[in-house]
Amino acid sequence: MKQWSSIEAFVEVVRQGSFSAAARQLKVSASHISRLVSQLEARLGVPLLYRTTRQIRLTEAGELYHAHCRHALDGFREAEAALGDTLASPRGLLKLTASTTFGERHIAPLVNRFMQCHPQLEVRMHFTNRRVALIDEGYDVAIRLGQLRDSSLIARRLCERREHVVGSPAYFASHSPPAHPNELTRHACLLGSLDSWRFMIDGQRREIRVTGRWQANSGPALLDATLRGLGLSQLPDYYVDEYIASGQLIPVLADFRFADTAVWAVYPRHRQLSPSVRQLVDFLAQQLQQPAGQGSSVAMPDSSIAPE
Repeated sequence: MKQWSSIEAFVEVVRQGSFSAAARQLKVSASHISRLVSQLEARLGVPLLYRTTRQIRLTEAGELYHAHCRHALDGFREAEAALGDTLASPRGLLKLTASTTFGERHIAPLVNRFMQCHPQLEVRMHFTNRRVALIDEGYDVAIRLGQLRDSSLIARRLCERREHVVGSPAYFASHSPPAHPNELTRHACLLGSLDSWRFMIDGQRREIRVTGRWQANSGPALLDATLRGLGLSQLPDYYVDEYIASGQLIPVLADFRFADTAVWAVYPRHRQLSPSVRQLVDFLAQQLQQPAGQGSSVAMPDSSIAPE
């Protein structure tokens, strides 16, 4: 398509900064590139570039046209790459990071199953509750828990993550269950890495400051203290679900539970079309029983809320 070739030539000239560099990139002659851009300007009826012997600059019309064409061209190239990758098998090295407990309990077994199906894939997993800088530290994918803030990363929602305020039967044998988050001041609260708990009160997110004589930056330690009746704690579902089901822990304040949290896979934009990244994230989403309609990729951040 002559029209598409002209647009591709124009975008490449702007990207490379010269006709000759664009010609080398597209493997054609500089005169051919110049001719294509001139034909495009003639068809549009406006100049797109200011040409001098030393440099080129976009005209006002060129800036507007380039902004739209660049995204269209990038989208076309991504579509072609995605189509070509549909038959490609994951291979090579993939580096993944996740929070310690969730990663060890839920992510590692799934990654291991994924690797059994893809023997050409090599994986390096690193579990830490430290916030990892994906790009700077060379990671392909991070599994994040909780709420995300704005950033240039791509995020995909894998499944929901709920937090419960729980206590043991032994604790409630001598303490009345709280009916409202404001009543937590009368209870022994076990603290993780944060000194406030999240709730939905009157339709709005609220953080309630809690105090107690016990604190640790460890989810398993917090769970153990709760099971031993030392007080109430707020813990994610993957810590407490089995204990709630067995009656070893009793949930309270369910009507105030803050539910707008999730498990996310986040990755740099340049990894978006990697067969290894895409297929692994698809697999994790499927196996973690992602709710319908929650699987689109969006621009989101590289951060999370504790505890993980």
